[in-house]
Amino acid sequence: MDSFSRLLWWLFASSAGARTRAEIVGVLREEPRNAQQLALALGMDYSTIRHHLKVLQQNRLVESSGDHYGQVYSVTAVVEERWAEFEAIGRRRDAREGRP
Repeated sequence: MDSFSRLLWWLFASSAGARTRAEIVGVLREEPRNAQQLALALGMDYSTIRHHLKVLQQNRLVESSGDHYGQVYSVTAVVEERWAEFEAIGRRRDAREGRP
């Protein structure tokens, strides 16, 4: 397992907020959105979304364009390149948690 795989595992399977971050990335992969649009799409609090976006940006898994409140987020090329691995981690997380 390389260092990026370990990062994916930590962010999306083993840390607090892993499922939320995975949901955010999944929605952003469909189309770029701002934090408010993400909050509405996922039925989550805006401040929660902003927190997880910050974590994802710090780890270079999402990028933004635009100014502060108008920032639109999208997944980075590395997420697209490793999407199969991202999905596999999600399946293992779900199996471990007893989710279908």
